[in-house]
Amino acid sequence: MSTLRSSPPDQPAGGSPNDGPPAVVLLSGGLDSATALAVARREGYTPYAMTFRYGQRHLVEIDAARRVAAAQGVARHVVVDIDLRLWGGSALTADVEVPKDRDVSPSAQEASDAIPVTYVPARNTIFLSFALAWAEVLGADAIFIGVNALDYSGYPDCRPEYVAAFETMANLATAAGVQGGQRLRIHAPLQHLTKAQIVALGRELGVDYSLTTSCYDPAPNGTACGHCDACQLRLRGFAEAGSADPIAYADR
Repeated sequence: MSTLRSSPPDQPAGGSPNDGPPAVVLLSGGLDSATALAVARREGYTPYAMTFRYGQRHLVEIDAARRVAAAQGVARHVVVDIDLRLWGGSALTADVEVPKDRDVSPSAQEASDAIPVTYVPARNTIFLSFALAWAEVLGADAIFIGVNALDYSGYPDCRPEYVAAFETMANLATAAGVQGGQRLRIHAPLQHLTKAQIVALGRELGVDYSLTTSCYDPAPNGTACGHCDACQLRLRGFAEAGSADPIAYADR
């Protein structure tokens, strides 16, 4: 049976959160979500970070999310437990091998309409639904998510049309939206940026990428494999941005 709870205790904030309006930020512990959190802070929001322990094959990213939340000074950080292993369907939630050394170049992604086995069915829809509920309780009119439509491995729930559709649904599904009190907006500030542009933006905003992780199949000590789609996209982004990735890789 799946469990649903906020893991106690909440992550204490490191530094001072903004005094601006609240925003829920989906924080996975990866490069993109850490950058999206920094953007939310730059835009004057007080960030409330939400991370999921959803049955993924490793918990390295949970630790990374806690580090990022503390470093960036969120108002509150919750880790929510759900169990997507109940139906599997992904190399991240089932005993399925993670693909390695695939061609993740832009031309290869454009030429293929295949959705990789690392796609977790409806994951962003599930995550955004939880964020929506918390936003309504907080009185927040903003949710930030670090999805990307360029270097995204072919996931359908990272596309701009998906984000726009969810925003429309959110404003039909909440009391605030129906009563006209406020209109909720889904912010996807990285949506049209390359990985290199995301890295450059994060560096400009002072993101410490050494605290993050992106690997789909890390070693028990958190060392990244360097060969899965996420690692390849991340390494290419840092290389094209003219900087070195500060995390450890198994073969470097």
